[in-house]
Amino acid sequence: MSDYQTILYEKQRKGVLITLNRPRALNAMNEDLMKELDAALAEAETDPEIRAVIITGAGGAFSAGEDISGPDAETAWPYGIPADTSLNATYNKFRDADRKDILGRQLYRWQYPKPIIGAVSGWCLGAASWLALTCHVTIAADDAVFGQPQVRHGANTDFIWVALAGFKNALRYSLTGDHVDAQEALRIGLVNQVVPKNELLETCFKFVERIALVPPETVKINLHISTMGLEMMGLRKAWTLNSELAAMARLTKREEFNKRLEEAKKKGGLAAFLQERDGPFQPEPFGPKAKK
Repeated sequence: MSDYQTILYEKQRKGVLITLNRPRALNAMNEDLMKELDAALAEAETDPEIRAVIITGAGGAFSAGEDISGPDAETAWPYGIPADTSLNATYNKFRDADRKDILGRQLYRWQYPKPIIGAVSGWCLGAASWLALTCHVTIAADDAVFGQPQVRHGANTDFIWVALAGFKNALRYSLTGDHVDAQEALRIGLVNQVVPKNELLETCFKFVERIALVPPETVKINLHISTMGLEMMGLRKAWTLNSELAAMARLTKREEFNKRLEEAKKKGGLAAFLQERDGPFQPEPFGPKAKK
């Protein structure tokens, strides 16, 4: 077993619990964490004792999404194309990064030969929502909150929202970045089940134990009937186009929208950036603050 630094890897009850473990950063997904998650999934794939994988987050949150805390994060800046870089070169950079970091990992999890169960509690935003929703089964605690707030500073949604929630529901939240609470996520089809927070992992492991009563070859084949069928219906093509358009979305930053975000981040850090970005959208229709 590898010595992981940003995740926890715990074999138990016929499965393995993989925990995103950067709680001080709300389990924000940096490259170190994603590489370790890749390695953990590869380790579990070849372990015959593991019949299913559960992915969750430490410290009361699944994940706040892509880590945008660093000075070079693609948030408010640049809101134009650097003078020494062509538009085409910048587009190619964004597209190639999305193909590798997002699309490649989505397809790997989608084609994984063992069931992956997302156990979501607390924040599950942006790229973390894509991780949770591309799990084969997603079970939410009653405090779970999904959303794609990155669209507010010039970034993309993901087609998995459309595939699961449908065209109308996906657009309702993808065009604004608004939050979706656990019950709304259940209503529109993003998750399989909502349970009390203190029952989340127990519910997931009971499901793992039921899976373990079925021969592993049968489970693998039935997974592929579902996932490969959707690919044949066009999911892979949609995700591939998603990568192309995601690069375009990252090039849509405009001075009148993004300069104030850049200035807020320079003055007050990430907290000020988020307040400047998300403040005009409060209260969220289904977010925690809507209930206060």
